[in-house]
Amino acid sequence: MLRLFILISILFLDIFACKGGYISCKKKLIDSNSYKNNIFQIPVTRYKRLVFSSVKPKAKILKEDPFLHLYLIQTDKYFPFPFKINNFLSFGVASVNTKNAIEGKIIKQQVGLNHLATFSEKVQTPSLLTNSCCALEGIVTYKGIIQKEYIERFLNTKDTYYSDIGIRLYDSDKNVKVKRSNPFIKDNPFKNNDIILSFDGKRVKTSASLMRKILFSKIGSKHNIKIKRGSKILRFKVTTFKRIGGGYKSDTFLESKGLYFNNKLIIEKINGIFKKYGLKVGDKLLKINDKFVYNFDDLGMYIDAFNKKSSLLFERDRFQFFININ
Repeated sequence: MLRLFILISILFLDIFACKGGYISCKKKLIDSNSYKNNIFQIPVTRYKRLVFSSVKPKAKILKEDPFLHLYLIQTDKYFPFPFKINNFLSFGVASVNTKNAIEGKIIKQQVGLNHLATFSEKVQTPSLLTNSCCALEGIVTYKGIIQKEYIERFLNTKDTYYSDIGIRLYDSDKNVKVKRSNPFIKDNPFKNNDIILSFDGKRVKTSASLMRKILFSKIGSKHNIKIKRGSKILRFKVTTFKRIGGGYKSDTFLESKGLYFNNKLIIEKINGIFKKYGLKVGDKLLKINDKFVYNFDDLGMYIDAFNKKSSLLFERDRFQFFININ
């Protein structure tokens, strides 16, 4: 009887969620037993749950996205009314957890994997971003909001790869500009501060929308790009390749050479050519070619100067040493 009452109660909430607003969404989270050990396990089908976690869940993992710490797990806990992605216009959103529902709005869109979306209000994490009908708009994490487009793609695609053309973007003075360009790509046509005008013949409006198009495109697909560099208008044809870094993974462009860092530029993994230089996990990068670097953005400013003869300054146990790359 109790189970039947709970199911009827959940059905009532599901049908009238828009009437009850965000309080109903909070109740649905509680009834679905979605929040455990400070981690959300969000029912997205009757027996599958979406998880955001920096630690691999102790469950049957169906697939994972290591860039955004997303997992899809199988569960034996049945829930008849899973959360759906909102594919319609929202007239309002709120950050919802089992204790609070805080209304607000997204003030900065998610730009690719490295810059998650920003909410207008101070909220607790983790929480869900929903509309008043309890449809998912995003997951609120300690780094920002993973927006619904990325969640939907993760749930609906077999593989969790992303595509790349060797650039990172930002918005400046109503233009979309290249923030960093990968110097290790042969014949990479882009330079820092190039203005991206169009992608496949369509005008580029925001870095968020363009980076999403790049990331979600098929690996090996070809694209036409028009840019402005100074007073010149240039056109390129580029081919996408598999993205290596970004999000919660190292993204310095040195990953293609086998060197992986955390966000404090401390080495986490060494592969490829760097194995022969005596580097160790835990070594901290201080300089590239006499330029101090403190984070990924600093590294991006000076990595263009990285070439066949470059000098890297590292620190290990307060001892500093140079590695000369020939």
